[in-house]
Amino acid sequence: MANTLIELILVIAFCVLAAGAAARTKLYSIDGGREDEMLGIDGICKSMVEPQGYICREHTVTTKDGYILSVQRMPKARSGKTADKPPVLLQHGLMMDAITWLLNAPDQSLAFILADNGYDVWIANTRGTNYSRGHTSLTPNDPAYWEWSWDELVAYDLPACVQFVHDQTGQKLHYVGHSLGTLIAFAAFSQKKLVDMIRSAALLSPIAHLGQMSSPLGKTAADAFIAEDLYWLGLREFAPRGEAVVKLLEDICQQPGNNCSNLMNSFTGPNCCLNSSRTNVFLEHEPQSTATKNMIHIAQMARKGTIANEDENMNHYGQPTPPVYNMTNIPNDFPLLLSYGGKDYLSDVNDVQILLDNIKDHHSDKLVVQYREDYAHADFVFGVDAKQVVYDPMMAFFKLN
Repeated sequence: MANTLIELILVIAFCVLAAGAAARTKLYSIDGGREDEMLGIDGICKSMVEPQGYICREHTVTTKDGYILSVQRMPKARSGKTADKPPVLLQHGLMMDAITWLLNAPDQSLAFILADNGYDVWIANTRGTNYSRGHTSLTPNDPAYWEWSWDELVAYDLPACVQFVHDQTGQKLHYVGHSLGTLIAFAAFSQKKLVDMIRSAALLSPIAHLGQMSSPLGKTAADAFIAEDLYWLGLREFAPRGEAVVKLLEDICQQPGNNCSNLMNSFTGPNCCLNSSRTNVFLEHEPQSTATKNMIHIAQMARKGTIANEDENMNHYGQPTPPVYNMTNIPNDFPLLLSYGGKDYLSDVNDVQILLDNIKDHHSDKLVVQYREDYAHADFVFGVDAKQVVYDPMMAFFKLN
């Protein structure tokens, strides 16, 4: 194994040096303008929403640390009826973007379903994804652009998007997160942040702990400190389509016990209910880049079983271990819906149980817990029956809050 890792590191080093700043083919503006307009690229509204007959508006939000995020708004149902229910902000997971909520047909995709049920739908895109690669002073070719982990998503991206929707609508909003979108919400709520602007939170495949993650590929990468090696070699952008990461996956898939015949299921669990006819559409848009430091932070969670700040520089925190996000500090009267699956390799049922134990004092009338034995990680956002299984109960929860 050691020799294999050394060989892998050398291959990756070569790829990094050869690819350099040309690893990505798109150039992005740093002056705060609309990247898609300046590049002649159709945004998410034009490519995914408007062809289905819905009104869609593109917005940009600038974080306090200078990242320019793309946000889409769907203010009307396909019938043309203006939303008469509160705003809902949708936050995608790791290496995904807003298209998470738009991939299936309108009667199967959460963003369309919410709009048709009268909600004012807003969809966020975190920094580094295809339509959120702007910055006030940096480009994605600058290593400094990628110096962040999900700590910064908690501190900057999520507050900026929540504040923007709240200010634009003049209303408190519902929040829906999937995977990493739940982790950053849990972290913020544990610090009692944003709860004054959010009516309720529906958290799908909830992640607070990763210590018992059962994904063979995820565990292999975390235990071998692969992300740390990539960072040490100078690869600041973790680009799933990049040559270095492809080489990495090939090596991991060759390890004993790792079956990569279906890469999504190998990472996320045996999803029961995906529409295979949408695979090509998915691959046109996903997966997307994140920061290598973000992958390091997630790997630290998997190895240690803790939910804490990135274990990078103890002098930064002024203590020997990084500060912990304490789930017991989530306000007991804040409305939460948690929906998790028995086949999920990333949001493992044992890790979810730790979370539930941490919030055992939550007011019973403010906590809804839904368990689906046959669901894995991707079923919650791509499942063809997710409307009946997850989204209808979610909207019933929203009506109560």
